[in-house]
This record gives sequence, C-alpha cells and structure tokens, in this order.
Amino acid sequence: MDRVGKGGAASTGAADPGGRRWLKSYPEGVPAEIGRLPYASVAELILASCRKHAGRTAFTSFGRRLTYAELDRLSAGLAAYLQGLGLASGARVAIMLPNVLQYPVTLLAVLRAGYVVVNVNPLYTSRELERQLNDCGAEAIVILENFVATLQPVLERVPVRHVIVAAMGDLLGLKGHLVNLVVRHVRKMVPEWSLPGHVPFRRALASGLRRRLVPASPGPDDIAFLQYTGGTTGTAKGAILLHRNILANVMQNRAWADVAYADNPRPEPQIFICALPLYHVYALTVNALAGIEEGANNILIPNPRDLAAFVAELRRHKFHVFVGINTLFRALLDHEGFRKLDFSHLRLTLAGGMSVQRPVAERWKELTGVAISEGYGLSEASPVVAANIFGAEVVECIGLPLPSTEVAIRDEAGRDLPPGEPGEIVIRGPQVMQGYWKQPEETARAFTPDGYLRSGDIGIMDERGFVRIVDRKKDMILVSGFNVYPNEIEEVVCGHPGVLEAAAIGIPDPVTGEAVKLFVVRRDPDLTEAEILAYCRERLTNYKRPRQIEFRTELPKSNVGKILRRELKQQA
Repeated sequence: MDRVGKGGAASTGAADPGGRRWLKSYPEGVPAEIGRLPYASVAELILASCRKHAGRTAFTSFGRRLTYAELDRLSAGLAAYLQGLGLASGARVAIMLPNVLQYPVTLLAVLRAGYVVVNVNPLYTSRELERQLNDCGAEAIVILENFVATLQPVLERVPVRHVIVAAMGDLLGLKGHLVNLVVRHVRKMVPEWSLPGHVPFRRALASGLRRRLVPASPGPDDIAFLQYTGGTTGTAKGAILLHRNILANVMQNRAWADVAYADNPRPEPQIFICALPLYHVYALTVNALAGIEEGANNILIPNPRDLAAFVAELRRHKFHVFVGINTLFRALLDHEGFRKLDFSHLRLTLAGGMSVQRPVAERWKELTGVAISEGYGLSEASPVVAANIFGAEVVECIGLPLPSTEVAIRDEAGRDLPPGEPGEIVIRGPQVMQGYWKQPEETARAFTPDGYLRSGDIGIMDERGFVRIVDRKKDMILVSGFNVYPNEIEEVVCGHPGVLEAAAIGIPDPVTGEAVKLFVVRRDPDLTEAEILAYCRERLTNYKRPRQIEFRTELPKSNVGKILRRELKQQA
C-alpha cells in the first residue's frame, strides 16, 4: 500500500495516470489527484472550520442548535477534562452515543486531546461491548445513560476506568417531561442502572472548562480512529484509520462533489440530513466531517426508524443534502407524510452501504426530482472508494474510483481481468487503512502482495472505468457450477408491486450443490408463492430461480439497515 508522509501529497503511486481508464470519464474539473493534504490532523480540520464559521450552526438536534463556536468551546472543555484523567497520548476513548449533540462535542474533544476515537454501536449487547472494549483497550468511555445498563455487567472485566454518562438533556436545554419526550425517540425508556464512580457529562464539561487544555499535535501518521468492522461477516476487527486516511477521504469527496455545484453554487450554509448513525464511518465522513469542512448544518436524526418523528423533523428544514441507504429510501417513500414534503431545496442525494434497487431509485427521482448518486466504500477505506457522477441517471452502478484511488478487478490467482469480466474488487489509495488492530495475520490476508486492499466484493469494470457490484464474494451461490448472485435475484423480485423486501441465500441441494432460497416481506398481504415463482420465471433463467420461498414479516438488519443474509442462512 502506498504511504503518504507527513504533509506529503496524497498520491496513488500510479506511474502512468493515463493507464487508469476511469480518468477519461471524469467530469470536467475533477482532478486525478487530490494533492497535498491541507491539514495535519482531523482535529485541525474541524477547528479551522469552527473558527471560520463560528457563528453558523454546526449541528441541530430536537430544535437545539450547536454553533461552530460552541463546538470549539465545549470540546475544549471536555478535552481538558479527559487530559486531567491522566490518559497517555494515543489512549483509546470509546464513544457509545447515537446521533445526539454530545457526539460531535465528544468526537472533537477526544481528537484534540491527542487520543484515539473508538466508535461503539449503542445497540450492542453486553457481550459484544465487552469484546470490543477489551480488544481496543479503551480506558475511558462516553456513553448515553440509556445504554449504561449494557456496560454495567461487564465493567469489571474491561480496561475502562473512566465512565462519562451523558443524558439527553445535557446540551438540549430541556427539563422534565420534555427530556422524557426526547429520550423516547432514542429508546423507549432508560433502564435502571447503578454505576458507582461515573461522572455526568455536564459535570465533566464544567470541570474541564475550568482547566487549561494542553494543545495536542497529532500528525498525519497518528491513529485517529479504530473503526470496528466485519460484524456482519464474523468477528469484528478494528480498522486502523490514521488522520491522513480520513483527511484524504474528506478531500476526495470534496473534489468529487465540487463539480455538482459548478453551474449552481452551493447554498450558504448547506443543510445536511444526518439519519445514518455517526458511529458508522459512512455518516462520520460524509455527513459529519464533510459537512463540517463545508461549514454546513447537520440535522441529527437519532432514530430514523421512528418515521413519524423523522418526517416531522424534515418538515422543519429546507434541506439540501440527504445521505441514506436503500432501505431508508424505501421506508420513506412508503410514508405518506414524507411524500408531502417540499423537496425544492434538495440538491444532492447520496447513497452507500448497499445497492440501491432500481424501483427505489426511480420512485425517489420521480418524487424529489433529484437522482440518487450511489457510491461504494468500506470501513477499511475511510470509507468512500468510488462514486457516480452527480446528476447522471445511473442505477446498479457504483461509479468511478475517486481521485487518488486505484481500483482493479482480479481473479482468484490475483491477475487483473479485462473489462466486463467479474472478479474481486481490490483498492489502493491514501484513504485505505493501515491494517487491523492487533491482528497482523488478518491484516496480511486483507492485502495483496502489491498493496491493494481486498474488498471481498465481486465487481465488473467496463471500458470507461465504471464499476458495478455483482455481489459479495461470500454470498455468491453456486448452482450446478453456475455463479448466482443474490443481488440480481433480489433486484428482480423487488420489482414486483406486491413485494416490500426480499433476500436470497444459498441452501444445500443434493443435486445442484446449492439452490436459491428467497425470503420475502409482502407489500400485498394476498401475494402468493405461485405469483412470485411465475414472476421469476419470466425474468430469471432456470438455475437462478428460487427453489424455496419463505414469507417473513421483517428481515434481519444491521444497525445501518443492511439486510443480514448471514442470519438468514443460520435460520434456514
């Protein structure tokens, strides 16, 4: 993997830029390389924006606005408090918060104090939390009170010695029943818990604001995040993301997005809708950090599954940028209140995390007037690797590699494949992680001998450099020697007007080795198995057709809405 020295240019190392065929498809104005990074650390980027846009609103939650000046001041106080705990430089601090105002304050505090952010899914079980805290060696954790009951039973078995407990009202300026109303949007109730020695978030802030913050100076090669990934495929691993990895991806995304405003300048300030969780690297980079870099206002949605509350919040804002995934778009499109919103200010709709299905993309464009621009990434790449050209009517395609990014399609032997041939997508660029935390063997397996990150995804690149995902390598179904990709089957089945959601997996078959089993959530309660089979017969060749169909009321999903085929396989 190519490295970028401190202050160095973020180059892919390609000797012949002209050999990267995607460059000829770049929109006018998009550079092949992002050049030198303008900041030494993520904290420096955020603080520069805080000072440039001090009077603007940075984040909004339940009507409470956090300005860039407040983000600077409050994060300085919390950072000083953390330093007062005696944590050494580079110590890991876990953040177990949903999309609430305490999250950006804590994020910046940890980084400017010289520590490493470890994002934790607030919906983890105690077992999952225990494993991650032990693996990363976090000495401190900032956690919402709603989730302390998860930490409590494992606290004596993890290295955490300092617990800062945030309450929903800490930064909201709310009291009494209003706080309870807010909490309901994050979780139905706050479980009973008792945690001796914990410090309330407000007290930590007040204490820190009386202290002097010792400026920390993390550099490009210091660790910024341990971003845990792989939870849907096996044991979660901590991807080591350096400051320069994250900075490079922010700059790559900025270079790509700039052309969307070439003929129609950005609104000042922009309003982003942040419905995906900030503890996930996609929203972290594309919403929080990209938004901060632009001086935008991110509207924090702590629980997008509460569609009524979500739509009510959307109604209050003239939003310009909407970041989501297929399942979220579909759910909103099915909500009557959402269909009545004013979309006249919407400029960009960004999608990642999973493939956007054609019926969803078409409905979104028809309703909002803005095409969904699908991209591709993974936690190990900070996360964005490729993106579609904004405004282009492209579906079922993840677009072109971003500036300073190399993508190749390779076979099992590691050989580059010609255009149109499916193979594993491998990636090299300044946004790619340094490896997995304390897992040298997993790190070695993750990279090719020439330094490309193995994505585990099967894709095709055409002559113009556009990449299409065929499927996850692990999810491929082998039927009588033929490769069958679940995404294709699901795409076809979800085109049926009576189908709400679908997922396909491979199951053992004594004749063909594997056969396709389909799980379906009905939109039309009267939909029958025979109707689906007839629909598939018209659209899929024989070996791709499902041999079993099971109707479900819902499908298992990850915290960001990805359908978990692994769980369906375990249940089949």
